[in-house]
Amino acid sequence: MNIEKRLIPAVVRAIQTLYGQEVAADQIQLQKTKREFEGHLTLVVFPFLRISKKKPEVTAQEIGEYLVQNESVISKFNVIKGFLNLTIASGAWIELLNIIQSQKNYGIVSATENSPLVMIEYSSPNTNKPLHLGHVRNNLLGVALANIIQANGNKVVKTNIVNDRGIHICKSMLAWLKWGNGETPESTGKKGDHLIGDYYVAFDKHYRAEVKELMVQYQAEGLNEEEAKAKAEKESPLMKEAHEMLVKWEQNDPEVRGLWAKMNSWVYAGFDETYKALGVTFDKIYYESDTYLEGKEKVEEGLKKGLFFKKEDGSVWADLTPEGLDQKLLLRSDGTSVYMTQDIGTAKLRFQDYPISKMIYVVGNEQNYHFQVLSILLDKLGFEWGKDLLHFSYGMVELPNGKMKSREGTVVDADDLIEKMVEDAKQVSADKINKLTDITEEEANEIARIVGLGALKYFILKVDPRKNMLFNPEESIDFNGNTGPFIQYTYARIRSVLRKAAEAGIVVPEILETGIELSEKEESLVQLLSEFAANVKAAGKDYSPSTIANYCYDLVKEFNQFYHDYSILHEEDEKKMVFRLVLSANVAKVIRLGMGLLGIEVPERM
Repeated sequence: MNIEKRLIPAVVRAIQTLYGQEVAADQIQLQKTKREFEGHLTLVVFPFLRISKKKPEVTAQEIGEYLVQNESVISKFNVIKGFLNLTIASGAWIELLNIIQSQKNYGIVSATENSPLVMIEYSSPNTNKPLHLGHVRNNLLGVALANIIQANGNKVVKTNIVNDRGIHICKSMLAWLKWGNGETPESTGKKGDHLIGDYYVAFDKHYRAEVKELMVQYQAEGLNEEEAKAKAEKESPLMKEAHEMLVKWEQNDPEVRGLWAKMNSWVYAGFDETYKALGVTFDKIYYESDTYLEGKEKVEEGLKKGLFFKKEDGSVWADLTPEGLDQKLLLRSDGTSVYMTQDIGTAKLRFQDYPISKMIYVVGNEQNYHFQVLSILLDKLGFEWGKDLLHFSYGMVELPNGKMKSREGTVVDADDLIEKMVEDAKQVSADKINKLTDITEEEANEIARIVGLGALKYFILKVDPRKNMLFNPEESIDFNGNTGPFIQYTYARIRSVLRKAAEAGIVVPEILETGIELSEKEESLVQLLSEFAANVKAAGKDYSPSTIANYCYDLVKEFNQFYHDYSILHEEDEKKMVFRLVLSANVAKVIRLGMGLLGIEVPERM
């Protein structure tokens, strides 16, 4: 039973009876009553004044009287100008709680055989460096989005495109050949992605030194600083070697390809560790080394069809001026591909692999133009979902200056961040965990892991993804305020109460009796619980994990006020005690479901 759905036809009948005219159900505006007024739901009566031909207050009064007399869920009403505030009877809230109690996955809609298939791409790392803070936000948004879209009755395929080819990969390979002395992740004890990242940094260090040295030589020959720098970068022997290696890679040179495969395998093993720590998974991984040739083929096909054009130097372009954009390069004069070509190739493979209804790309807002162009190109090339692809664009994430510098000193490393969050959680929650007398060290470490990662994930996901954000580790781990640990602690507290009830032999019925008078706080809590389904639906419609995060916080705040004001296990009225246990159990259930949609675990005890 949805109270709003029951009330809408009742209001339609009221207007028909009172004023002799029918109104459409979509004209009925019911909203949650503002906290400063008495009531649960408010009916806006202004749209009916032309029918009633009476003042707003009179119209509201007449509709209110009709509803109290004819609709059992309404116990009383009050009128504030053109707003009719309706108080729902306690019995209706108990009935509603019984319905929530009966559904293990309340608010979650399961997919059917005929459900649309939504593909979500996220992560998209390069194989020349470890994952960093930006990747963390990307992955967490991708996972949460996939869970929320699936919870709205869609089939979901989670994909990743790994950028495993190009000059940046060759830089790491060349640096390892020159200065690596054959070291491996095993011989150094380093994760593979960190080892390769070190060589990418080493290449850049040697390259800069080389450019600096050449600049001195060219300036001595009479070139100004700008000219000397441009020539030095062009003539750098190291950069030339890297380009030669890329050409060999493109030509399938067995030695270069063998080294590439070996070093990439180290990186993938490192990525897998980080993904596992973050709770990130994929259903299908694509690799740029496979998709770029498919993209070239598709562009050449478009060229033959007259969709694209070739310039005198042999480069291939798309003219997007009719769409209000510019001309876009698709193939360079030497026939090599650009990122756009690769994305077209990946789209082709995905369309072959899956019957996609909607494609969502989770990529930072610096790529807004890229995806605007990609959508147009895919549509021109005949992909049914091209026009409707969604670029889930998100802002940058940074840490406060001077905190948590990475091992390179320039970006924040994902592994360092995860490690620090878990360590911080261990320290901050020590006093709470120490109160658990029968806890093992292993369980204490597991709680610290759940709390640390919960703090990280929640802090990032509670923010509107379109906004740039500052991630503050200290603030995120706080057990008070709008944080993951605050929500997790409340869940653990409820589970503790339920365990004590079970130990005391208190039997909780599957269906509650309705003859109990509830307090305002209890009614408010049931009302908020019932809104979970609408929030899941809204989060799916708006592609907004922050909707779920902030709903969970509001629910926990409301429960903690109730917990502070009312006893549960020490309540003398047995019916009330049982009601409160059922209410608490369902709050815990919805916290677990909501946090689960965000990819956040909740501990059974803390």
